Amino acid sequence: MRFCFFALLLLLPAFVLNAQNKTPILERAKALYKEAKAEFTRFEKEHGAFIQTKNTRMHYLTWGNASGTPLIWSHGSLTNGYELFDVAPNLVKAGYYVIAIDYYGHGQTPIPPHEVSLYHIADDLKELMDKLKIEKAIVGGWSRGGYISTAFYDAYPNRVLGLVLEDGGSVNMNTYYHQMSPEKLDSTLRKIEKDWPADTSYASELEAYYANYDTSSGGNQFNLLAWITKNRKDRWAISPGVIDLFHMRFAKQWSNNILRFTRAPLFAESMSILEPKIVYRNLNVPVLILDPVSENDFMPFEEENSALQKQHPAFITHKIYPDTGHNIHYESPQQFIQDLTVFLKKVKAHHKIR
Repeated sequence: MRFCFFALLLLLPAFVLNAQNKTPILERAKALYKEAKAEFTRFEKEHGAFIQTKNTRMHYLTWGNASGTPLIWSHGSLTNGYELFDVAPNLVKAGYYVIAIDYYGHGQTPIPPHEVSLYHIADDLKELMDKLKIEKAIVGGWSRGGYISTAFYDAYPNRVLGLVLEDGGSVNMNTYYHQMSPEKLDSTLRKIEKDWPADTSYASELEAYYANYDTSSGGNQFNLLAWITKNRKDRWAISPGVIDLFHMRFAKQWSNNILRFTRAPLFAESMSILEPKIVYRNLNVPVLILDPVSENDFMPFEEENSALQKQHPAFITHKIYPDTGHNIHYESPQQFIQDLTVFLKKVKAHHKIR
């Protein structure tokens, strides 16, 4: 459960003591934040780096040794490379060299001043591979990151050993919406707009840190700092500017993304026009499609994924996760690691890699 720590400060007397260490709550908040900042700095020094591409100064994380099989990962919307934080060490044990990027507006990578698309991110990935002297890699991602991975294969197929598509990138994004009647689509988009959380910003990084601190987990949760960035008003927020980059602030924008994508900005248009059935028509590398199924599945693409697998049975593995939400690597981390471990063996066998 997310907990607004500073709201509590307004309700409690200033000298309420923490039951365990007798430290005033505000002092405990500052101490945890200071600890988180120090650990974040240490972690970044060991795992973090930047590359200046043609488009942006892109941040990325690495885990493992460059002698492993490279897995270049693109995250989902409103997250960043730290989304693999809990599973990366076990992926390294399985034989991967894990590289997780932050793309535009997420983590420590700014939104470029010029128009960009999923294919611009693919270009950034190619530049990163060149910098790290990686000839070929397994390319993968979750949700929107899966579509970035598909765009990369479309642009640079000869740089791909295999693909991991976690609930994204294997079916056109708007397929589900196109199956709705105009009336149903309109009501769905209006509900999304109504329920969309308001932008929240904070006067300090410390406030933002504790507003999003998970009290049920404890610890300093230093990786939370990767989500917090200054916005244009010099306040602190989670991924500021990203919703506008996605063109998803209002129902009308969602509608244009889905039905009139040439009216949308380039980044949103590139998401809508990406058609995996075309991109993968001449598929010649292994692909792992991770497909969660749940009662409220907003990407119910089991049939489409099954059809794609039947077109390329020698290359595509379609793995269904029953009773699982959109974020597989968070909800079912052990199964995620196991499936990627098996997939690595398939990729090595296909390319005759020892």
